Amino acid sequence: MDRPTDPQAHPRRDAPAPRTPAALVAGVDVGGTGVRVALARPDGTGGLTPAARTEITAPTRTGARGIDAGALLAVLLPALEGLLAETGAGTVDTLAVGATGMATLGADLAARLPEPLARRSGAHRLVLAADAVAAYAGALGERAGVVVAAGTGMIALGTDLATGWHRSDGWGHLLGDCGGGAWLGRAALDAALRAHDGRPGGSTALLARAVERFGPPEGFPAAVQLRPDRAALLASLAPAVADCAVAGDPVAVGILDRAAEEIAGTAVAAAAGLDAPSIALTGRLFELPGLRAAVAGRLAALLPEGRLHPSEGDPLMGALRLAAAVDRGASPWPEVPPLLRLISCG
Repeated sequence: MDRPTDPQAHPRRDAPAPRTPAALVAGVDVGGTGVRVALARPDGTGGLTPAARTEITAPTRTGARGIDAGALLAVLLPALEGLLAETGAGTVDTLAVGATGMATLGADLAARLPEPLARRSGAHRLVLAADAVAAYAGALGERAGVVVAAGTGMIALGTDLATGWHRSDGWGHLLGDCGGGAWLGRAALDAALRAHDGRPGGSTALLARAVERFGPPEGFPAAVQLRPDRAALLASLAPAVADCAVAGDPVAVGILDRAAEEIAGTAVAAAAGLDAPSIALTGRLFELPGLRAAVAGRLAALLPEGRLHPSEGDPLMGALRLAAAVDRGASPWPEVPPLLRLISCG
């Protein structure tokens, strides 16, 4: 098979002519805490029949260039090969990857993923997309509106499907992702160390949970700051914040309240210019007790013309929808700014 052509190029604007769909398409969802892969059979009109899926639960390694492409391929390729063997298909026609950080730190992935993915899957087309694009496609499909994707990180995407994407936050755990899992974990450690030091704003409940997770406070910096997976590590404390809030700890309650305020504000920013937008709240963070309701309440006050829309599917479903749409030559989602990239593999 020919090697993929020009992996750094912008997405093509000349959509291929519609044709008979492939037997299988593949979707990949890369998050801060793991990788999920699925195969599905498209019906040519947007419908998908699941064929096989798997999940690798382990923190996603990152470096100076974002997600470590080599480490990702080391878990992704065997998983993909296992699913192909399971279905007996051998190859797929189109494969889509939705990856966290693709919008800002995805250069390494764009450069290194295409050739091995195409070679091992047999795909003729690849779609590399920001995880928020996959989340959007999964949650709202071809509907205009806003999707908030909250997990380890936090980002919102809005679009009218005609003039492009309007992105809000998603700047990573050091500069943004406000209200996301890593942000919650960072706030929890701050409250824990305040309690340890005797400073105002401390929480003995969160200190106990942090010590249970990381050991004595003196070891917190080495336990977190030196780790390449520190975003996922911080996010692992998010459930502790929710637990302590449910138990009545006022500091934890305040942290969750601030998270809801940040998330709602990010969603409102992404909705700028949209008339009565549909808004979907997606991601595992919304499984935390009370967070979804708190965000919904703030959205009702900040954006009364908006309406919450039940999520149709998760980012893995979104990746499959991206692959199926490109496979049939009818992708409805914007190509600008370049949050997704189409690559022809020859």
